[in-house]
Amino acid sequence: MNQHRAPLFEGLKNHWEGLPVSGHVPGHKYGDIFPEQAKGYFQELLKLDATEISGLDDLHDPDGIIDEAQKLTAALYGADHSFFLVNGSTVGNLAMILATCRRGSKVLVQRNCHKSIINGVELAGAEPVFLACEFDTVVGVATSPSIKNLKEALCTMGDISAVILTSPNYYGLSMELEKSIQIIHEFKVPVLVDEAHGAHFVLGEPFPISALDLGADVVVHSAHKTLPAMTMGSFLHLKGQWVKREKVAYYLRMLQSSSPSYPIMASLDLARFYLASFTKDKIENLLKDIEELVSLIKGIDGVEVVDSYDKSVKKDPLKLILRSTEGVSGFTLQKSLEKEGLYVELADSQNVLIVLPLAVSEKKHDMIETIKKAAYHLKKETDKHIPVLFPPPSKETIQLEIPLAEQPLFQVVKCPLDQVEGKVAAEAIVPYPPGIPVLLKGEKVTKETMDYIKELHRLGARFQGNDLVNTNYLYIYKKEKE
Repeated sequence: MNQHRAPLFEGLKNHWEGLPVSGHVPGHKYGDIFPEQAKGYFQELLKLDATEISGLDDLHDPDGIIDEAQKLTAALYGADHSFFLVNGSTVGNLAMILATCRRGSKVLVQRNCHKSIINGVELAGAEPVFLACEFDTVVGVATSPSIKNLKEALCTMGDISAVILTSPNYYGLSMELEKSIQIIHEFKVPVLVDEAHGAHFVLGEPFPISALDLGADVVVHSAHKTLPAMTMGSFLHLKGQWVKREKVAYYLRMLQSSSPSYPIMASLDLARFYLASFTKDKIENLLKDIEELVSLIKGIDGVEVVDSYDKSVKKDPLKLILRSTEGVSGFTLQKSLEKEGLYVELADSQNVLIVLPLAVSEKKHDMIETIKKAAYHLKKETDKHIPVLFPPPSKETIQLEIPLAEQPLFQVVKCPLDQVEGKVAAEAIVPYPPGIPVLLKGEKVTKETMDYIKELHRLGARFQGNDLVNTNYLYIYKKEKE
């Protein structure tokens, strides 16, 4: 197939150049009707913001330019089928879970998965079994389940409808997937991979190997994370016979908007085009540029570049992890960088994470100067401490204290924070980013977990969906009879 075309974008461009008169939605009429103060920012993009009219195809039943764009994407990634997602990787995760997980069955899930995975399992009526993950003591984050834990869970748990793996993690650390996928398939169970941060892995070295190339059945990519796609633009890929295309398509029609964004879809088409045009010379130049950037940062007094020492883990070179050497948290480093104009992807109790572009950076030296200024100011920082780290995860496979199916039988009540230890949480506590719950709905609350949550709050972390530290309570489950 001709990867040097962008049929969806070209179709929208040709439509606009035909000087169409809009007798259809959306109401901005190709940007003619729009607030004056915003027109200069939006007008060019709104020329592409069309809808399912003649010649522009339909995402939910494609047979024209969208179908061609999706087939080009599948060919590039080596998938049997690829779907464009306009509701982010979240909708892909939900669809792949609903298409594979039977109500009442068990699903093996990494404990450090994104909240959308857990939400998908709950919507499917299945029960999650959480695989304990290894812990990278250098970076200070959970990585992936060990082969031993995975195999033990497969051997001891009955009625497993799927195994859901997350690789790479938010910090760009990829697990050894090939052996894990082989073992899971020996048990005749499909492998679903949330590879949101690995849409560019298809380029090959120096990047980790894509899960699709290692035998995964469904893979979800957030194209907008590392490719030049608009926010919410993602891909879902199918390969092999374990998961039926029709079932995935059914749930995507149910979950995705019936009025999908054409600019987002066109950006996915162009992101695939950009990736297909990324030659070996461009990869070599990119790697040299990143190596130069890292070398310059290593020469800055007050910060250090953090890399995993685990030889079984491969790190994505687009993920740059920095840490202050001045005894301050990642949140404090983040604030110092932002004061100088550098906005990072996330911070944790130790690190900040910077996502580098899939291109030679024209702003590399601006970034270096910003980091230098931020590091200099941190030398005067008085709020120095040793960050409290989340305790390394249990080596055991765990299940929720109260299964999802039984949770509706319990009353939800408020509980003061000084009394929650040993109780079962009725809400998830989710620092965002990265959107990985530190406390799950249905999980027993431990002192270590609460200490960590309080420390994250003190350091400046933001939480989604609750305000427990400021309000001093947590919702817990209590039996109706109590």
